[in-house]
Amino acid sequence: MRWRSVSLTVEPELAEAVADVLGRITKSGAAVSAGPLPDASAPLTVQAFYPDDNDAKRTEQAIREAVWHLSQVRPLPEPAFQVLDEEDWAEAWKAHYHPLPIGDRLVIIPAWERIDPGKRIPVFLDPGMAFGTGAHPTTRLCLLAIEQRLQPGAVVVDLGCGSGILSVAAARLGALRVLACDIDPVAVTATQRSARANDVDDRVEAYLGSLPETLARLESIGLRADILVANILAAVVTRLLGTGLAQVLAEDGLLVASGILADQAEDVIRAAEASGLKLERADADGDWRALRLTKKSAAPPRGRRY
Repeated sequence: MRWRSVSLTVEPELAEAVADVLGRITKSGAAVSAGPLPDASAPLTVQAFYPDDNDAKRTEQAIREAVWHLSQVRPLPEPAFQVLDEEDWAEAWKAHYHPLPIGDRLVIIPAWERIDPGKRIPVFLDPGMAFGTGAHPTTRLCLLAIEQRLQPGAVVVDLGCGSGILSVAAARLGALRVLACDIDPVAVTATQRSARANDVDDRVEAYLGSLPETLARLESIGLRADILVANILAAVVTRLLGTGLAQVLAEDGLLVASGILADQAEDVIRAAEASGLKLERADADGDWRALRLTKKSAAPPRGRRY
């Protein structure tokens, strides 16, 4: 079978919006990647694939129209289209991925490469069609928060797990149990594959679903999360906060909410505070923000004064 690819190289703050559009139209997800030495301002390449079949021209036209509409907000380059044979498709997207150090301890390594990680903890990743390679600022901010806050033996929930990069990193850093969920079956499969590739599949449970399924699993094992990471859209985080997201956390647990643009942060913070969470800090990478929010401990009852 022959495949077609579409790609755009864009500013970091535009990558997630472009990936969402390409993934929705191609129905196969989109990969976001950077060069060998990315920084906060380095351009990112967004790439998606779709079959070279009778619907290919309609798909291409839909992509062109969607990119044009996005470009009315911020200028975008013309999408680049290419026809690939199946074996070329299987290898094409790999050219964009390189070993990527994160923080002080982690390094993301493409699964097809075997390099010496040195003193860093390797996370081997073959994301395929699922979101999350470490190149996007929102993913990097989440990885930094996990690295800095996770204690060995922690319970972690990864809401919207994508490629499984955050779940695997948490397990590699010492999490005892990781619940990883996504509403996309492709993401669940990718996370399971990533967990096996890193020998942490005994600690990472990937499943289809969202907040209700996660709360049910936590209830069944009598636990709450020490860290809850949600690298999704600001509007989704806000909605979930209004439907009980804070219930996932243990007392003094940490919510890392990412995928949030600077001008969206205040709305998310207000929703979090209304749910009993307190802003600890907001990390920035370009126009992106990752909010670290802690669950307030219940205040002890006041004694009567006589």
